[in-house]
Amino acid sequence: MRIFPNDELGLMARALLLSSLIFCTAFAWAQAPDGAATSKDPALVTFTLDFPESSPEHYSIRVPSIGPAHYESSGRLSAESDVTDNFDFDFSVSSELRSKVFALAAKAGYFQKDLEAHHKNIAFTGKKMLRYSDASHAGESTYNYSTNAAVQDLTALFQSLSATLEFGHRLNYYRRYQKLALEDELKRMQEMARDNNLIEISSIQPILQQIVEDQSVINVTRARAQRLMSGANGR
Repeated sequence: MRIFPNDELGLMARALLLSSLIFCTAFAWAQAPDGAATSKDPALVTFTLDFPESSPEHYSIRVPSIGPAHYESSGRLSAESDVTDNFDFDFSVSSELRSKVFALAAKAGYFQKDLEAHHKNIAFTGKKMLRYSDASHAGESTYNYSTNAAVQDLTALFQSLSATLEFGHRLNYYRRYQKLALEDELKRMQEMARDNNLIEISSIQPILQQIVEDQSVINVTRARAQRLMSGANGR
């Protein structure tokens, strides 16, 4: 029987341990389906709308279970413009909104079934898509109109959020290039806020703060921005 020196035994033990780790890692990858989320990945809800007759013509909102949300859109900045404008924006969402989004996604079965109502004579209001993914679930469905109450609530929520973010985008443009347009834009924003058609106004607080602090903007306009930023909604 061969006697191994202590240092050689140590080397053999480390080699066996490394081989075991490599095997276990390879086995875990083999067991996980392609593209599946891992336990470390955040859950994600995505809403997309494509509607050539609206402004913007396309937008997508991604809300993860942790971290900032992301918005991207494309379309004309105004009805008078022929130039396509692309907008990408990372923003913070409130814990209340995040919880509501994921609760509604669960209520809607993580979008694993067809969400379309398939009713005749329903007006086209845009091609919508809801997608969900986490370590245990994955689902996606496209629809124009759905009778699912949770889907209706999510659709309204994301459309209101898009409206808020698009206001922020236009306000940023007007503050730079067309300050006189700020007054009408903020007035329209106040009206929509009073009618509860906007949510998460805090997500565009930086541009509202810039308007408030801009001495070249007239006082009445700066006051409107201040009321919106403070949550007064123009009242």
